[in-house]
Amino acid sequence: MTVEYVRYRVTGDAQAFEDAYARAARSLAQAPECVDYELSRCTQDPAAYVLRLTWTSAAGHLEGFRHGPHFPPFLAEIRPWVDDLEEMRHYEPTAVAGSGGAVPTLHAWAGGAGAFERLTEVFDGKVLADPVLGPVFAGMDASHPRHVALWLAEVFGGPPRYTAERGGYPAMLGHHLGRGITEVQRRRWVDLLLDAADEARLPDDPEFRAAFVGSVEWGTRLAVANSRPGAAPPREAPVPRWGWGVAPPYRDGTPAG
Repeated sequence: MTVEYVRYRVTGDAQAFEDAYARAARSLAQAPECVDYELSRCTQDPAAYVLRLTWTSAAGHLEGFRHGPHFPPFLAEIRPWVDDLEEMRHYEPTAVAGSGGAVPTLHAWAGGAGAFERLTEVFDGKVLADPVLGPVFAGMDASHPRHVALWLAEVFGGPPRYTAERGGYPAMLGHHLGRGITEVQRRRWVDLLLDAADEARLPDDPEFRAAFVGSVEWGTRLAVANSRPGAAPPREAPVPRWGWGVAPPYRDGTPAG
């Protein structure tokens, strides 16, 4: 990904400038090279604007978008403000990124480690009694629910205890390689976990449950793919961190932390 910052000092009609960019944004929304965009206005200096655009790559912007069908209508809308440009540069994101404390993690919203321990205890009881999954989980160590709780807690933004105590992503991957998990088993696993979430009294607000279900669907489908004979997923990666309805980003084919 490449982030482009375009800085303007608008000396004319600011509302006309914003309206023009709203129209130009239709072209950005259709361009396959554009990931997202945002126009911001300075509160201390209202004539100053910053347009942030995320492109698939610098080449995607300069060679794809600039020479593609969406650039001419985009340029036609903003052409009157070209002379107001102060900067137009590409930047590469660094590893320094994260969320602030204004938005609680899913781990905190759920109730912390205790909530995930309740969840996995209820879930383990359901799995062992289930005709589809019971044979798969037969003989599991008595500490299995606690280990799964550590994994889920870390995935949902809690402390990295699964990484510190259980080996992190490589260890979890190792539990699935060569297992040949079927879609029937995956779907049953999801159903039982969602039932357990109700019984364990996890938050039932739509926002949390949408994020929770999204993570479960994403993770179990990866587990099925990784368990197939001959699968060769990346062996080293951080534990994926899941936010409010946002899948963990991928870099070079591995889930980013």
